[in-house]
Amino acid sequence: MAQKPSIPKGTRDFSPVEMAKRNYIFDTIRSVFSLYGYQQIETPAMETLQTLMGKYGEEGDKLLFKVLNSGDYLSKVTDEELCERNSLHLASRLCEKGLRYDLTVPFARYVVMHRDELQLPFKRYQIQPVWRADRPQKGRYREFYQCDADVVGSDSLLNEVELMQIVDTVFCRFGIRVAIKINNRKILSGIAEVIGEADKIVDITVAIDKLDKIGIDNVNAELRADGISEEAIDKLQPIINMKGTNEEKLDVIAGLLSGSETGMKGVDETRFILNSLKAAGLKNCIDLDLTLARGLNYYTGAIFEVKALDTPMGSITGGGRYDNLTGIFGMPGLSGVGISFGADRIFDVLNALELYPDDAVNGTQLLFINFGDAEVEYCLPLVAAARNAGIRTELFPDAAKMKKQMAYANAKGIRFVALAGDNEIAEGKVTLRDMATGDQRLVDCEELVSQIKGI
Repeated sequence: MAQKPSIPKGTRDFSPVEMAKRNYIFDTIRSVFSLYGYQQIETPAMETLQTLMGKYGEEGDKLLFKVLNSGDYLSKVTDEELCERNSLHLASRLCEKGLRYDLTVPFARYVVMHRDELQLPFKRYQIQPVWRADRPQKGRYREFYQCDADVVGSDSLLNEVELMQIVDTVFCRFGIRVAIKINNRKILSGIAEVIGEADKIVDITVAIDKLDKIGIDNVNAELRADGISEEAIDKLQPIINMKGTNEEKLDVIAGLLSGSETGMKGVDETRFILNSLKAAGLKNCIDLDLTLARGLNYYTGAIFEVKALDTPMGSITGGGRYDNLTGIFGMPGLSGVGISFGADRIFDVLNALELYPDDAVNGTQLLFINFGDAEVEYCLPLVAAARNAGIRTELFPDAAKMKKQMAYANAKGIRFVALAGDNEIAEGKVTLRDMATGDQRLVDCEELVSQIKGI
């Protein structure tokens, strides 16, 4: 027996139903991006390793999928190099390309390459797969989609406001209640500064970002293990445990950071964003979370994270402000801000809450039964008319037994079946059967369309 085929670990097939759901997610996000004036671009699945390497840190470089050079890729490698078995060195000699690890670095490369063609500020979105040679596990794949939107070439905080409006609009359309969490890298820098541990900002923020997962006692233990003084930890407690409205939290943190110019700038930026969003009238709640500390290696201002309220799930959207996106490619000083929707996690949330609309996941609406050549000839104009009316319609291709054709309709969840035998043809009509109720009646073409469209 031939061996059963398989796919690489960390990748997935998607069934027609799953693809209908995924397309509903992508189409919804795409339509909202367009509503706010963002334009779609695509970049190649492969980038040069020169573009990719060194942009994600040492660990990220190890997770890049590298592509062997075409042709005789060993021709330029010496026997000595092969004997040394230095995999990193050999990879640099055997591979000039790699699969993209995210959409941000290719976007930065795109902006630099096309800078003379772009109208700044440039608002772009991308919905494409990325690849990471990570260890596959539940919820973590080697191939997955990212849905990114970014604005580059503008320092205005109105861009942050607009991105939060996009988040609110997308999740309102999905019917998912979310909490939009916001913080600012400058506030975090100010906190580290006023507690006397400015050089330990990464250790501090990595620890407090785990508060929801490990609790305050374990956060404090991790801070001690990282060499943070007891005095500094004591000063952190009222900040970590701060309660109240966004305005109350801002007032308190402004008092604590009054001696930090950087921290106060972060407070002012956050106050502007929150006040603007209040005026815009978001449907979902927005929460100032001083423990939010994602992406500190590249975010320089506002930081965002979105979590679903009605089902347990990690972050389903995130983003923030970065001041030097294109500096890695020799074009310094171009500020930007962006968000990324986690399509796979949104898929799981919509499934858990059963929020997919029927018309998003249902395929064919109407099936014409095939009784033979004469009947098919009669049905073809009716099939065309139904499709012209926007009804998703099939004509069964073979004159198979009625039972088989009905089983096909049931298996595909087709709501309506049209039958045209000698009697129907003589009257210029078809029998339309509602598979959900079992009701059926004789209708002409106009009645067929109106009944299905009128559901």
